[in-house]
Amino acid sequence: MNTPLTATAAARPGAAAKSLQERLDSIGSAVTMLRDSRSGRFKSPYIDEFTNWQDEQAGWAQTATLFDQSHHMTDVYFRGPDIDRLLAEHATNSFKSWGPGKTKHLIVCAPDGNMIGTAVLFGLDDGWVSVVGPTAAANWLQYQVERGGYDVEYQRDERTNDLAPGVKRRTFRYEIEGPAVRAIIEKANGGSIGDVKFFSRVRFTLGGVPVEALSHTMAGVPGSESMGLEIWGPAGEGKRVWDALLDAGEEVGLVRGGGLAYYTGSVESGYAAQPTPAIYSAPELRGYREWLPARGYEGGLSVGGSFASDDIEDYYVTPFDFGYGHLVKFDHDFVGRTALEAAASRPHKKKVWLRWNRDDVARVYAGALYGGSGRYKYLATPLGRYARVQLDAVLDGDRLTGTSTLCGYTVNVGDWMSTAFVDEQDATDGKELRLLWGEENGGTSKLNVESHVQTDIRVTVSNGPLERL
Repeated sequence: MNTPLTATAAARPGAAAKSLQERLDSIGSAVTMLRDSRSGRFKSPYIDEFTNWQDEQAGWAQTATLFDQSHHMTDVYFRGPDIDRLLAEHATNSFKSWGPGKTKHLIVCAPDGNMIGTAVLFGLDDGWVSVVGPTAAANWLQYQVERGGYDVEYQRDERTNDLAPGVKRRTFRYEIEGPAVRAIIEKANGGSIGDVKFFSRVRFTLGGVPVEALSHTMAGVPGSESMGLEIWGPAGEGKRVWDALLDAGEEVGLVRGGGLAYYTGSVESGYAAQPTPAIYSAPELRGYREWLPARGYEGGLSVGGSFASDDIEDYYVTPFDFGYGHLVKFDHDFVGRTALEAAASRPHKKKVWLRWNRDDVARVYAGALYGGSGRYKYLATPLGRYARVQLDAVLDGDRLTGTSTLCGYTVNVGDWMSTAFVDEQDATDGKELRLLWGEENGGTSKLNVESHVQTDIRVTVSNGPLERL
């Protein structure tokens, strides 16, 4: 059964619009719509802290931390004779090795080669595939199905905040991270889970419930002795699995992690969240914008930070400039291939970690609290992100070298840090750059942006994950 996208409205410019295109026409500017989005901080039906974010962060470095991912991601399922063709024609990934039990970090692009979105793609046993994450990538695939040409059906399992009244989620997802993960899982399973390679899947039993898990890292340091598993199964069995993990982890000090710790863990591991979907300007994508709801993911997205331009296309990125060049494979024809072949040989941004200067951070704290009319943008601790897409300008002198994305503080690093994309010439370990903190003209109209002035924060480049000094 195909379940269409739904739209919501609010009493503000563009509220009467039914489609994203109508909303853009009403507001007059994609940049204004995104940067002056009236949405506040995203809050899922999952508590920020079970105990305190400090102990929850320390858990994934010392023992293990267990997170509930069941609420904040949308799952869209696709199945049909043309599913492989749909994926191959709209994803940059290679599908030479693909099928049930396989998983890919899916990248979909617009015809100009800029990214529409990313998600995790799971090959399932019953002929279905699932696209899990923020909905930009899944929406693009669903649009291709609805406009014809593919014998494919789909089903949507919306994130909790977008569910219709009385509807419950189909699947639970838990993330467990840390050096004690294997011991906890094998105790709960009652036996070994064998060798589990990165981004491979494994099956076992927890609390009498058969589950499946993906090996990856959403917190901590990639490539360390820690293990990360994303575990999923039927939502109705979620409590049994959760309790089995807590019971097995009690003797080694398993920690339950809330939302604050979860998102700061992403900064440690170098995750950059999502790009600005490259769908707001191209004339050839007008039909897509007319299909998208006015207040869906793309229409309700907020973009924040000190990087500011009047041209929405300055916010677009290619996979090469977002650290995903290794996921672009020219072994098949796909939307955006011609543009990406031309872009492949050009200089690209490089992903780095930035360690923020402690003295400057202390000055920002003081200036935010005691600065009066000249106060700085408040640095919410431990997660400084105040928009769905956070983009702060990073400069070498007066030259813009790139943008900083997710920013946060963890007790494991003992510093503020962020994931950034900078010119290759500046991606040198130990190089000092400056990050412009706060938005222009006293701040945009986002509900969680107070009046403030901009200031500089010195940052130091690292090509590898940050360790405690």
